[in-house]
Amino acid sequence: MPERVLVIGKNGQLGQSLQKIAAEHGHLELEFVGRDQLDLSCADTVRQFFAAAQPYAAIINAAAYTAVDKAESEPVLADRVNHLAVRQLAEIAREQAALLLHISTDYVFDGTSHRPWLETDPVVPVNEYGRSKLAGEQAILASGCRGAIVRTSWVYSEFGNNFLKTMLKLGTEREELGVIFDQVGTPTYATDLARALLAFLSESAITDAAGSAGVELYHYSNEGVCSWYDFARAIFELAEMDCRVNPIETRAYPTPASRPHYSVLNKSKIRRQLGITVPYWRDSLKNCRDELARNHVKLALFSLQRQQHQVYQQSCR
Repeated sequence: MPERVLVIGKNGQLGQSLQKIAAEHGHLELEFVGRDQLDLSCADTVRQFFAAAQPYAAIINAAAYTAVDKAESEPVLADRVNHLAVRQLAEIAREQAALLLHISTDYVFDGTSHRPWLETDPVVPVNEYGRSKLAGEQAILASGCRGAIVRTSWVYSEFGNNFLKTMLKLGTEREELGVIFDQVGTPTYATDLARALLAFLSESAITDAAGSAGVELYHYSNEGVCSWYDFARAIFELAEMDCRVNPIETRAYPTPASRPHYSVLNKSKIRRQLGITVPYWRDSLKNCRDELARNHVKLALFSLQRQQHQVYQQSCR
């Protein structure tokens, strides 16, 4: 029988990416839930959901409060979703003997390093979002459950709202843009992250991934290094859009929340332990562009078929 795996956050970028590749992992029975079924901002909802459900072999928490700037004015809500609800999930995973896979962030670091961050490096968040995510990590580590915390950075995809889609939209509206060049990291294609997560849930890893060691910390992003400016330039080059990108400093674009200036993550541990290949960020960006193009064609075809159907119905009247 396939192992039952609960994925929380079905409507997010990672949740939709996991749905896209679910068929590649026939040994897993992935069940996806959104906020309408399991609202992490409400402790009673979380408790009631699991009380009514059969135990799972694994729980993937792909949901989070991710409004970085808004978290500065909503720290209680950010903490509720990113910390207290995560502590609840860890306790439930321990009670059910389920493996917990939780997504965290590069924002647990202060960005002052000049080499890729290791899982063992000191964590010093510089904003409320980062503090809430770190509190969630610490709650899992103290819970006694088994599983993994996977920190990632700069996630984008063909789904939802993200930097890639914002740039593509702005590129059609403006002749030039100013984009920050002094924040450095690595973009992460959500589909690549989804595949890395499911690698934990191979037929052997479903029981052995954490073993007696409890919870392990991992880093995952695509390979390579770039700034937001470099990322924007690459997007427009691949899309063949004639939009000039001007480099600007962070201080020229003030935001409510501070951002780390250096967010490159060291992926050697996850590569070594899972035996996975981490794609280069430009290659993954091209893959995402191709997916967007395919989706555009599908949408255009669907629209055409709908128009033809409407014309046919009218002709039959």
